[in-house]
Amino acid sequence: MDKVSVRVGGGVLELVRGDITQQATEAIVNAANPSLMGGGGVDGAIHRAGGPAILEECKQIAKTLPGRRLPPGQAVLTTGGNLPARYVIHTVGPVWRGGQEGEDEVLASAYRSSLSLAKEKGLRSVAFPSISTGAYGFPVERAARIALRTLLEFLRQHPGTFDVVRMVLWSPQDFETYRQALEELTG
Repeated sequence: MDKVSVRVGGGVLELVRGDITQQATEAIVNAANPSLMGGGGVDGAIHRAGGPAILEECKQIAKTLPGRRLPPGQAVLTTGGNLPARYVIHTVGPVWRGGQEGEDEVLASAYRSSLSLAKEKGLRSVAFPSISTGAYGFPVERAARIALRTLLEFLRQHPGTFDVVRMVLWSPQDFETYRQALEELTG
């Protein structure tokens, strides 16, 4: 497995090439649909691997949300079901519309909200996919810089909160894009 890591804020920020559903962190992050009902890509893979317990909790959470939808940039937590991770943090990233409709800030907010929720729950390790870069069409190079900048800032602002924050990249190309972005951001 390809892996790169940097120490920051008393913890480690890792980039790994792999499958988000196989991560044995306390929580994994789901790039969810606003309905929280599963779907394609990462969302569908997490629901399939985690089993029906995740969907059942998502249904209960959706009932409490305005319009039964999770707004982009926000996050909620469910069980991990059959996954190695105990919890799934569901967050909705932005749909790419050309970059002039606040997509960058919504993407950063999705990462920040997920980390804030993990911190609030006392979780020490969390794994993220590359949010919004699949079906939602966010350009990977731009997303990598936003994601990593947001994670690095959070770790620096909340030292000692996390042992491991991991970005899990499915493809060799995405891994390399994130690796280059991390190198740029950390010198």
